[in-house]
Order: sequence, then structure tokens, then C-alpha cells
Amino acid sequence: MIVYMPPRAQRFFAVVVTTIFLAFSGCAVAPVAAQSPFAETVEARSLADVLEDVTPAVVNIAVTSRAPAETNPLFNDPYYRRFFDLPQMPQQRHKMSAGSGVIVDAANGYVLTNHHVIEGAGDIAVTLKDRRRFAAELVGSDKATDIAVLKIEAERLTELPIGNPDLLRVGDDVVAIGNPFGLGQTVTSGIVSALGRSGINVEGYEDFIQTDASINPGNSGGALITGDGRLVGINTAIIAPAGGNVGIGFAVPIDMAQAVMRQLIEHGQVSRGRIGVAIQDLTPDLAEALGIERIRGAVVGSVEEQAPAAHVGLQAGDVIVAVDGQEITGAPDLRNRIGLTPVGSTVEIAWLRDGERNVARVRIEADNGGAIAATFPQKLSGAILQDASGNVFVETVEPNSAAAMAGLRAGDVIVAVNRQPVQSREDLSSALRAARGTIALDLFRGGNRLLLVIR
Repeated sequence: MIVYMPPRAQRFFAVVVTTIFLAFSGCAVAPVAAQSPFAETVEARSLADVLEDVTPAVVNIAVTSRAPAETNPLFNDPYYRRFFDLPQMPQQRHKMSAGSGVIVDAANGYVLTNHHVIEGAGDIAVTLKDRRRFAAELVGSDKATDIAVLKIEAERLTELPIGNPDLLRVGDDVVAIGNPFGLGQTVTSGIVSALGRSGINVEGYEDFIQTDASINPGNSGGALITGDGRLVGINTAIIAPAGGNVGIGFAVPIDMAQAVMRQLIEHGQVSRGRIGVAIQDLTPDLAEALGIERIRGAVVGSVEEQAPAAHVGLQAGDVIVAVDGQEITGAPDLRNRIGLTPVGSTVEIAWLRDGERNVARVRIEADNGGAIAATFPQKLSGAILQDASGNVFVETVEPNSAAAMAGLRAGDVIVAVNRQPVQSREDLSSALRAARGTIALDLFRGGNRLLLVIR
């Protein structure tokens, strides 16, 4: 007779038989380590252990600033106030805002945050996770990198260990810590979505880490850390078409923030370095025209006379591919490397010319306005220009300026105004002053020629 035995009973029967057999054979029965159904959960909680150590280093920043009071102009009319017996209206009102910061030097009380968090601040207060609150001194801030340094006088501070952003890869796990919407300290997780992002702010020095870890208003200045609790970025911006987080956030790499921090602590401001070249990205079209197989680097558009670059023999058309042995990805990358290198130091520049690699050490000099503002009409104000090999190179364009609103972009090369060729800033200024009404600028942008019409 065949008796059906369910699988669970079969397993139980097999264990019992095996145990009895081993017992009668004189063999010791080793205890079986039970596999906990929560084993994976316990392993995943290791991040919580990391956060217990690092979250005390992330602080909330409260800023009080003064803004002009919004009142009807009639309230400031003495006859109107006298007739209606109205009191004098306040000329200013207090404005409160909140952000985040990161303690990076516990011994000296230094806190990193964003420039836009403390911009225009009257009073700054830092609140720790243990709810201690301290008045903060603004050591200095830098708008171009959106980094600011605060100092607090406090004991028993926790600082975050510094990581290496160069080791990050797309897909690595990261955690954002900050104070979104003034709710208090909050932790969100995600991955590295992209590296080396630029073009978010045409005026700034950018090399952003992009992440989908939720970064919302109030997270600015907070920490972006790796899974082992190392600080790799300062959260700074989001792209939010609908006004909320859509998974596109940006952080300033900590090595860039530290370079700015050192200058702010030592000098109170950041001195930009330069070698005296106008540059643009190496596009596939330019690479083909120059006979270069690679498409990563920065093309030299022009070299200023007597500049450090001229002294080592750099020429228009050269392609800079490395600084101090590290590969250059494009013009923004080179601009960051040179701009944030201390003035007076030297760097090793590698460039390609006619297929040959050249290397030289170049001294970094202070950027005292090698690129100057042209005498533009009001509708094109806000652009900074350089002469570039018989044309005019647009170095930067102020955000929200008239030039930006007109469509001019950093990296544009202006070759003509109203079909009149221009070969220098002086030519451009003269042509613009002579123009009446509509202005037509002939440009090269990204290897393509276009006509920008400004009314």
C-alpha cells in the first residue's frame, strides 16, 4: 500500500530518522544554526548604525535678514498719512529662512553651507542635533561655487569624515541629510545619477554630483554621504519644473568645497587663478577639424600676450587634455581646476598639437579681470568678453541679466554685428554703439553658426 506524505511531513520525517540514526551510531549531533527570517533586515540596518555616528555633524541653519517692507506708496505720503491719521510705516521687515550645514572641523567649529543660504543674512544661528543653539560668525562666502563657511564656538562637536568624490561611480549609493521645509533633520537615500554636471548656473564654477536622493528647499548646505558615512558633497540645487523634488538634485564635490574653504579661512575671499587662455569644449566637429581622435578636452581659442600660457608656448588651436596628470573632460573642468588653484602655485599642463603631446609647468596668476565687460547697450549688459583669434569670445553671462535674457550664452563666439565683421572687443563696442534698433549677432555656438536677433 502506498501512503501519500505531504512535503513538510517528509522533511520532518527525514530529520527525525537522521537524528535517531546519529544518536544510535554514537555521533554527536551538532546544533543547527537557524536562519533568521530577519537576517537581511538586520544587515540592511547597518546604514542606521552609520547614521547614528554622522547625523550629529549635520546642523540646521536659521537666517534672519532684512528686506524692504512692501507697502503702498501712498502710506509714505505725509499728507495722506496726516489726512487719515496713519502711523509711519516700517521701511524694513525681518525675513526668516532656514537651511542646513555640515561640521567639517570640530576643533575649530567650522561649518560648511551654501552661499545662497546665508546671502544677505543679518543674524545666523546654528542648531545641533542635540538641540544646542549657537550664534554663528560668517567667515566668508563665494557665490561662484555657492559655498560659505561659518564658525561657531562650541564644545563636543562631531565632524564628518571626508570622502573622495573622484572614487564615485554612477550607481553608487548615497544619502542626503538636511532640514527640508524646516521640518528638522531628515535623511533620504538614492544613487549617484551622474558626475561632472555643469551648465546649471552659467556664472558659476561647477562640477556637480547629480543624485536622485530627495533634496528639497531647506536641504541646501546639507551633507551628501556615501554608504560608509563619508562626506562627498554639499547639497546645493535641484531642477524642479513643478516646484518640488523630481529626482534631479546636485551637490558640490567636497574637494571643491574644501579648496574654497581654505581660501575663505585664510583670506576671507577666493582669488581666482588664470593662465591667460580663452577656451571651449572639444566637440566631435572640432576634433575632426583638428585631426584629433579623442573628444575630451578643452580647445584653446586664444592666448593673451605675456600671460603664463604664452610663456610656455600654448597657441590657439591647442587642445588641453590634462592638468597635473588628471584628464580634462571639457572647458568647465579646466576652468574649475585652474580657477580654484591657489594663485602663485604651478601646475603641469598637457596639450595636443598636430598629434603630438606637449607638457609644461605653468604658473597660476591672479584673475584681475583679464576678461572685461564690453561697453554694451543696456539690452546686452551683463556679458564678460575676451578677444579670441580675430573674434570675440563670451566668457560669462550674468544670470537674469539683459544679455542672458537676449539669448547670449557663455562660450559663444561673436563674429559679426549686423553683418559687419568684428575682430576685437573694441570692434564689437563700436558696432553696437552704431547699431540702431534691431541687433543681429553672428555667432558660433557648439561648432554651429547661428544668427541671434535682439530687438
